[in-house]
This record gives sequence, structure tokens and C-alpha cells, in this order.
Amino acid sequence: MGQSSVRGERGRRAAVPEPREPGEDGGPQEGKRPASSDAGRRSSGEGRPSGNGRRGKERPQRSRGVRILRWTALTLAVLVLGAAGAGYFYYEHLNGNLKKEALDLGDSKIGKPEPNAAGQTPLNILLIGSDSRNTAENVKLGGAKQDADRKPLGDVQMLVHVSADRSNMSVVSIPRDTRVTIPQCTDPHDGTVYPKTEGAINESLQHGGPGCTVATWKELTGLYIDHFMMIDFSGVVSMADAIGGVPVCVDDNVYSHDSKGHGSGLKLTKGTHNVKGVQALQWLRTRYGFEDNTDIGRAKAQHMYMTSMIRQLKSGTKLSDPGKLMDLAEAATEALTVDHGLGTVKNLYDLGNDLKRVPTKRTTMSTMPWEYGGGGEYVLPKPGDAEQTFSLLRNDIALDGKDKKKPDATPAPTAPKEQIPVVVQNGTASTVLGPVSGRASVITSELVRLGYAKATANTELISQADTTVLYPGEDRQGDGLAVAKALKLPKSAAKSSTSVQDITVVVGNDWREGTAYPKPATDDDGKAPESADALNGEEKGCMKVNPGYSF
Repeated sequence: MGQSSVRGERGRRAAVPEPREPGEDGGPQEGKRPASSDAGRRSSGEGRPSGNGRRGKERPQRSRGVRILRWTALTLAVLVLGAAGAGYFYYEHLNGNLKKEALDLGDSKIGKPEPNAAGQTPLNILLIGSDSRNTAENVKLGGAKQDADRKPLGDVQMLVHVSADRSNMSVVSIPRDTRVTIPQCTDPHDGTVYPKTEGAINESLQHGGPGCTVATWKELTGLYIDHFMMIDFSGVVSMADAIGGVPVCVDDNVYSHDSKGHGSGLKLTKGTHNVKGVQALQWLRTRYGFEDNTDIGRAKAQHMYMTSMIRQLKSGTKLSDPGKLMDLAEAATEALTVDHGLGTVKNLYDLGNDLKRVPTKRTTMSTMPWEYGGGGEYVLPKPGDAEQTFSLLRNDIALDGKDKKKPDATPAPTAPKEQIPVVVQNGTASTVLGPVSGRASVITSELVRLGYAKATANTELISQADTTVLYPGEDRQGDGLAVAKALKLPKSAAKSSTSVQDITVVVGNDWREGTAYPKPATDDDGKAPESADALNGEEKGCMKVNPGYSF
């Protein structure tokens, strides 16, 4: 990946989840109340196919619907606070509701991206849904009373990338059982040092708090993360209901229930319905009844729900009542834990305004491309596709592939190459992979060999996923492009920077050895790979009902 390597069986075809045993959807059947989950921390093999393609031993399941509602509430909270300008007098009270934690518990040397020509930088926000059961209300909502004293897991994680010019937003979620390298983290409260380890990404939250989850994402993706927002069970259901329901559509009558006990209990007639409360939860948990009765169909239904909800929030049709808006703001701030940089409602309000600037048609929801590993015990970032997705975000390229093409003009260098000063810096200081000593000196020698006699090495060590050539201002673009071409880097590696005085080559973690750049020197703005299952914010459609669950 950007900072850590993609592990797993590269030649193996990604498996499609098989239907689970009776009761899998976890939702209440028609006329029944939702059952509490007994699930605590998952043991290995939960719901994953065994070697013969069948499910292994079943384990108690957490409510997938509640997990989805948790991350829905995070999105809702930001948009609501951004819309709450009329209630600014109430902010001081709301400030006291917010809980704050450290942003990054690791030792990452990944820096903020360079501003564009207009001085703008992209914004990366990590949304975390915690399964904490540290209060009676959380136990009531999440079940599993025996887990009340367990450290919470970060079961819902998604990265929101807002482009530097705020013209688009790309959201990437990750399966909770994705196996990653969790870097060393230090608990800010008791000083406990958690050593670097391999594990499911949801376990990172147990290594000192949300700051370790941020550190894990930074190393996985190579992205600088500006903020995080975390929410637990409390307040989620009421926040979901506060917008008055969300319109969803099915292309046929559906009843997610059969004689074997499969199903969520969702029962809808063909067409569009406004779902809320238990029915919204059923929609989000339904697998039996949608498409091929697998997680693939359920994920699509969840994306439809989320994009529909965002469209409503941005239209303001559900948030015109000031009293209801303040109630929602109260619930949101009481439920949120944020980093110190977002630790006031004013900062959340400003963030909400930033997000409101993004057109719905330029909002893209996606899932990190993945494949099964360990015989189905966990999932892994899919080789190639996952890195392509993260690379697009690192280069501030929208996942929808609709960014305006940049001019193809190649200005001439300002001087002969032997007269152009070039500084080379080692950017391989990954806390997961470890730094590679001497990289700046190696590439400096290569540049001298290529005729750049004034190339020198900078001894400062930083961490950066991609190799870049920075040039100080547009009048030096020709120099930057010439150096990139000499090193056989893609044109996109050359970037304008206000922080350098000379042409500066940062040798990233994508070039940890040798003098030949390992990637093909091609420029392809592209878009998210098909395996990311991207959904545009304006897409409206009806879920395809499985004929076996129609009535």
C-alpha cells in the first residue's frame, strides 16, 4: 500500500460472501422486537467461507445495521452542525458536550500535502464508529452486556477526502476485519506502549484510542489525516430518526423472511418508501431478499440509503425546525469524540460549511477493494486496486473520474540542467516498513550522472508514499518536469510547492531501492477501480429484489 506492503495471495480470486445460517440478518421479524446481540470481540472465522466455499462455525453477530447507523450519524452530525448557524448562541453549551482525544498516537513522519497554486489543501477526516458499551444506554443499544468492561473496537471506519478546491468528496470505507499493520502507539492516558503488530484494523482502537486508528490509516494509505470524529451507540438511533426518514426504493414487493429463519423482517411493497426507526434498521441489515442474498447486495442497499440521506440533508427539507435542529445538535455533540483540532462547535460548524460546498453530484461513496486471506479468516487490501484507490486520494484526484484534465503543455527549463540546483530528500521513514538509509545520496548520485551537477542531498528524514519533484512556483515548472523526466517519473510527480526554494526530489516509499523508478512513467488520472463499488451521490435507483423473497 502507500506506506505498508499489500499482503496476501496475489493470484487468488476474491471470494463472494456466501449466505449465512438462519437469523443472519439479525433484524427483527415482522411483529417482533429486535434481539440483543451477544457478540463481543470476534474470534477468527466469523462468517467467512471455509476452504470448500461453505461457512465455517457460526459466531454471535454484532448488529450490522447499528454499525451502519453509527457512521450515518457521523455524517449527519457534521452536516447538521454546519446547518446550525441560527443556533450559534447555544455553542458554548454544546462545546461542553464534546469529548476530545489526541489526533495521532503513532510516530508517523507523514506531512500535510503541499498547497495547490491557489494555496488550498485537501482535507482528510477519519470517521470511526466505536462499539463501546461503557454506559447502560450503550449496552441497551448494542447488547453483549458481558462486554461492558472490554475496550471498544472500531468496527466502522471510513475516510472522507475533500478535494483542495472543495469541488468533490470521496469516501472510502474499509471492512472491519481487514488485516493490517498497526504501528506502535502510546496511550495518552496511562502511558502504555502498544508495540507494532499485525491485526484486524478494528483492533487499532484498543491500542490507546482513536489516535492509534488514525496512525494505522496514515501508514496504510500514505495520507495525512487532518481530523477524526468518533461516535458510539448512544444517540445514533434518535439522530437517524430526527431527519424524518429516508426514501428508498425496491423494484418488487419484498419480505426478508423465510421458513428457515433467514432475513431481517423488512417488508415493503414495490416502489418508494420513507423508512425510519426499526424499518430503516431492517433495510440496512437486509441481505436475504436483495439481489443474490449476499453482502454484496446488502452493501449496495446501504450505499443507496446513505446517498439518499445526504441528498435530503443538503436540501435542508428535513432540518427547517430550529427546535428539532437544536435537539439534534445536542445529541450529536453528546455522542461525538473528536480530535483537539475539532474540539469546538465553531470548528465543527466551519467543517460543516466546507462539506456543504461539495455538490452532491461530485460525492462518491466507495469501499476499499479487498480480497479474502487466511482461508477466509480475514480480508486484505486487494493488490493493485486498493493502492490505486489510495493513490488517487494522495494525488487529490476524485474517485468519480470527473476532474478536469490538466493542460498538457510542457514548458521549457529555465536553464541548462547542469546549472539547475536540485535537492534530494529521503522520504522512506515509514514507521511500518522502516526507513531505508542512504536513499537521498543514491538518487543524488544518479542525478549527477544524468547531468544535474548541482544536485545535493538533504539529510532530513521524512515519510511520503509517492516520489515527488517539487518546484517553487509556476515559473519553475519546466525545471521540475525536466527532472521528473530524467528520473523516468510520471509527469504527475512534478508539483508546485511554496515550501521549497530549489527543485526538490522527495524519494518516497514507492522507490525504496535502486536507481530505476519501479512504476511505469505514465499519467492516468483514472477513477476508482470497479472493485471499489463506487456510488455517486445523485444516483437514484431501486434495489433489485431476489424473486425468492417477493410476495
